[in-house]
Amino acid sequence: MRKTFNRCFLSGLIAAFACGLACLFCLPPVTGTSAEPTPEAAVQSAPASPLEQRFLTLPQQVSIGMPKAGEGYFSPDTRQICYQAMPADYPFYQIFVQPFDAAAPRPAMPTRITTGRGRTTCSWFSPDGKRLLFASSHLDPNIDATEAAARAQAEEDRTTGRRRRYQWDFDPQTDIFVASLAPVADEQAGFVQLTHEPGYDAECSFSPDGSQILFVSDRDGDPDIYLMNADGKNVRQLTNQPGYDGGPFFSPDSRWIAYRTDRLEKDMLQIHVMRADGSSDVAVTSGQGVRWAPYWHPTKPWLIWTGADHSDPTQRPNYDLWIACYEVDNEGLFRAGPPLRITDHAGADVLPAFSPDGTLLMWTASRGGDSGGRAATSQLWVSQIDAAAIDSSLESLSRDDREPKLKPAATSLQQPSLQQTGAKGQPQP
Repeated sequence: MRKTFNRCFLSGLIAAFACGLACLFCLPPVTGTSAEPTPEAAVQSAPASPLEQRFLTLPQQVSIGMPKAGEGYFSPDTRQICYQAMPADYPFYQIFVQPFDAAAPRPAMPTRITTGRGRTTCSWFSPDGKRLLFASSHLDPNIDATEAAARAQAEEDRTTGRRRRYQWDFDPQTDIFVASLAPVADEQAGFVQLTHEPGYDAECSFSPDGSQILFVSDRDGDPDIYLMNADGKNVRQLTNQPGYDGGPFFSPDSRWIAYRTDRLEKDMLQIHVMRADGSSDVAVTSGQGVRWAPYWHPTKPWLIWTGADHSDPTQRPNYDLWIACYEVDNEGLFRAGPPLRITDHAGADVLPAFSPDGTLLMWTASRGGDSGGRAATSQLWVSQIDAAAIDSSLESLSRDDREPKLKPAATSLQQPSLQQTGAKGQPQP
């Protein structure tokens, strides 16, 4: 997932990524083979609230068969998705690719891409759809000890009944790799290692033309955003502020980079946007809250993210999806309008991603069944978006924001046209 800044990123934030129990002798199948167990073919759906029904079709679950899955992204032709999931018999997430039918989203058989060992995260398709970018610690020289420690902790948690809050460590053995999606005989024959510096290298994504890769590294002692050529050469640093900068994505026109940072207040992430060369940095959000996982719409001037209001310390904030319209003014400055809330489920809704044509939204959520938002598992869900309804509501918010009367700040998580549903339980792994 695109991650931590104090070696324990957003503790308790995301139910999608938490350690499960592991079997000492059981590993997932080798690269290029199907994951176990076989997912059910039946479509899983979850009720939508009146607010969600305004903007989204009934959410359909598309990952199944593993304890937890999340951070999913579409292939360029929308015929596949990639994501990270925790196998039932191993303590760390692995990267999977799965067939996807945009006309009828449903679970399908996933194929593991990574080696089956080490921490893995941040998968991303190349623009030609032939390669998969990801970060992995499978080359850790002490991987046996790393796995043993994770298994011991999981066993201790099982016997004591402890439910740990999610955390993701800046594993210094994590590097960035690109894998061929063509079948290969040797599970690592198609892997190319792109980073070799000591320290954490992860949170990676291709530029729209595939020539460059954004990533995050703490090689200088502080997590910052870097850019390199697609072959790993010509590395240059884009941010250099104290605090965590991470989760970067290029805009569809390659001119801007959206990311998250806690440089103003430790652990309180906010959305920032900067030019592709690191200049003209601007804060899109601010205030007493956590906003992260920004993602660009491919055809509309929309930026979507995950956010929660932390202004009331007596309430447990819930993470939902928010979207804002943006523009570049005559002076070349990036400006975003007031945000629109599009989910309000009792569970966490995080890590949104649009399909390449912009008609579908996929995100990680702890919803479904009778969980009431407290599901034991987080999975990937997909809905069609009602672009006209979103446009209309964004325009209404902007119009209200321009009226000469007191309104919430454009970067607030308050929404004047939709009643807040109140505080909800924050999911824990």
